[in-house]
Amino acid sequence: MPTRYMSETADKKKIQKLQRAIVDGLEDVKALDIQVFNTEGLSPLFERVIVASGSTNRQTRALAASVRDAVREAGFEKPRTEGEENGEWIIVDCGQAVVHVMQPTIRQYYRLEDLWGDVPVRLKSNEARGKAARAAAEKSNAASARKAGIKPGAAAVEAEAVSPAAAAKKATRAARKSADSVATTAAEEPKKAPVRKAAKTVKTGGGSAVPSAKKAPARKAAAKKVQVVKIGAPVKKPVPKRAAAPKKA
Repeated sequence: MPTRYMSETADKKKIQKLQRAIVDGLEDVKALDIQVFNTEGLSPLFERVIVASGSTNRQTRALAASVRDAVREAGFEKPRTEGEENGEWIIVDCGQAVVHVMQPTIRQYYRLEDLWGDVPVRLKSNEARGKAARAAAEKSNAASARKAGIKPGAAAVEAEAVSPAAAAKKATRAARKSADSVATTAAEEPKKAPVRKAAKTVKTGGGSAVPSAKKAPARKAAAKKVQVVKIGAPVKKPVPKRAAAPKKA
């Protein structure tokens, strides 16, 4: 019983891996309306039917080629294809899964979903899986941080402190701050008052020192008188002095 259970679990994992590779190959070429159906109870030949649409013959061929490459890269045998010449409906036989790549008009006409769509399988897209993985990683990190007694934002702070680039940035900022503080303190220091010269002293006869009196500045010579003459006015000539008449004897 345990051996049978283990084999069933391994088979399920193998099928899930195969269908994941097929869906990834379809998403890489922008397939439209991807649907996966579980056909374990409908056919003993295969366990999954996958239907997808391509808008043109060129896209349907590219989708079939992408599925072949993705399946081989996942470690499975090379699939067989049919209908590539026409391109309207291409069947990719992957063993346990069969892929139908169809153009919208052909798909609407044959309606394979009504035939194989008894048990649809829900698959997450690559973007949704990425978001789920990130959310799970954040939860696990938060749980480990709580166990270690670290606050929610402390882990990021520690990571930044350990980072050499962050340490170099912090050292540069600290050096700049110290230089700025030195410059500001030097600017704020009061200027020293100029030293006053001591007044010269003169000793008197009694021996006491008396500060010498400052010499009075010499008076400037009196300015010469300048005769002011108005423009246009006749200049008055000085009247010559008459010689004194000789006295009569």
